[in-house]
Amino acid sequence: MFASPSKHKELAMAGEETFTFLARGFEFKGTLTFEGTVRIDGMVSGAIYSKGTVILGQHAVIDGDINAGTIVSSGTINGNVTATERVHLLAAAALNGDLKTPLLKIDEGVQLHGNCGAEGGAKRKDVEEPREASPHAAKVRVSQRGEVLQR
Repeated sequence: MFASPSKHKELAMAGEETFTFLARGFEFKGTLTFEGTVRIDGMVSGAIYSKGTVILGQHAVIDGDINAGTIVSSGTINGNVTATERVHLLAAAALNGDLKTPLLKIDEGVQLHGNCGAEGGAKRKDVEEPREASPHAAKVRVSQRGEVLQR
């Protein structure tokens, strides 16, 4: 009739993602490594590594590089940012460093000082590899107005 409480907790925890919260007033010097999602609202002097998501609150100040799957920031980052999935810089965010990510979203009001490399989604084949002309293809000259001049 009554289930064991420890058994119920184990089942609930098995499907949940790890979430870490470092509140405002938190200060850390060194390298932070996380799995899952972390939200930082304090100050970190050093690198941050996560395969999951790093969320920086408005009061977060990071003096170091961030490498993660996804990065969402409304704080200040003084270092380079590298994401394997995406970066979203919210309106209050400031980034003083280089940024590299496949997908990038920047809200109005962000301060970005550095180089930015965002590849976009899937690469288009026609841009990467131009098609070769068939030896049987006709050569056509077209005017600036779009009229066919010669076939």
